[in-house]
Amino acid sequence: MKPLAHNPRRNLYPPAQKVELSWVSALLLSTLLAGCLPTDEEASQPVPEPVRPVRVITVEELPGGETVTLTGNIQAQDDVALAFRVGGQLLKRTVNVGNQVRAGQVVARLDGINERHAVDAARANLAAAMARLVEARNTVQRYEPLLPRGFVARAQFDRAVEARDAAQAQVNAAQAQVDTAENQLSFTTLLADGPGTVTERGAEPGEVVAAGRMIVRLAREGGRDAVFDVPPRVIEAGSADDAVTVALSTDPKVTATGRVREVSPQADSVTRTFKVRVGLARPPAAMRLGSTVTGTIQLGGLAGIELPNSALTATQGAPAVWILDPQTNTVALRNIDVARYELDRVLVSQGLDVGELVVTAGVQTLRPGQQVRLAGNLVGAQP
Repeated sequence: MKPLAHNPRRNLYPPAQKVELSWVSALLLSTLLAGCLPTDEEASQPVPEPVRPVRVITVEELPGGETVTLTGNIQAQDDVALAFRVGGQLLKRTVNVGNQVRAGQVVARLDGINERHAVDAARANLAAAMARLVEARNTVQRYEPLLPRGFVARAQFDRAVEARDAAQAQVNAAQAQVDTAENQLSFTTLLADGPGTVTERGAEPGEVVAAGRMIVRLAREGGRDAVFDVPPRVIEAGSADDAVTVALSTDPKVTATGRVREVSPQADSVTRTFKVRVGLARPPAAMRLGSTVTGTIQLGGLAGIELPNSALTATQGAPAVWILDPQTNTVALRNIDVARYELDRVLVSQGLDVGELVVTAGVQTLRPGQQVRLAGNLVGAQP
């Protein structure tokens, strides 16, 4: 048998020495772990709270009032839809959009052949009725001198008088028919009832139109209105006596002033705004119908301090805000009195002083005395 080769790594340490080394290794490991763990004194110390970023605005007292600017367009104070009072085929329209018309000018004509025939028939009936009336009158005139002499009986004379009266009634009825037919014929010609400008057309020659259908729309000469879609908040805050400055959008130097002339009693079903017409005093010629304009009005209001809604919080059931002390960079909670709530802001009547810094962003995560820093180092930045 071949003897085993000697392995120098085997039995390098005797068993007793191995046990001693294991004990030393364990002691060193426990010492290292003990050094990594915090002491009781260190564990009792509080962990520093992170400095939270906030945004602030500087309190400024604003004068009462608010300037509101809206966009609208120029329209005529009065416009009318010219239409036929009878139906028929449109033969001719003598005006177009943009044309100036005068009172009594022919605007359009219908095919009035049926109406002319009706006039001819009515006049023929009138002529026949007139003939019967003449005959009845002549009969009465012949019988009247013969009645006292007994050559004509009283009953025969009375029947002649009745026939004369009936003939007169027929003449009156026929005359009324003639007047009606002639009116119907006149309705086939559409006339302008006053001077103005054609702003729209509703039918073309050759179409069969019904009575009352708009043929042209006429903006009458005279006043001009600036028409705006106004939100309810402005309606409630404004007054009919407030002056409105209207400027042409393409040339703001062209201006005119006016006052509210008409406010729609019902809001638009989609935009929930109210249509307001502002009557313009001596509008310049450049403010043509349909021109886009901007209207500016100064609304009255309470003087006070305005804050964005994001600055508001509450304490003890009352509105409050966080005030930043710039010396210590800490915040404090303070109650305020709100005079009015608006869509995106509030008007503060009491509780703030001019120059103080009010937190507008991050208010929900703050506590009294907390250390904060300005986000982006922008003092007065809006949220």
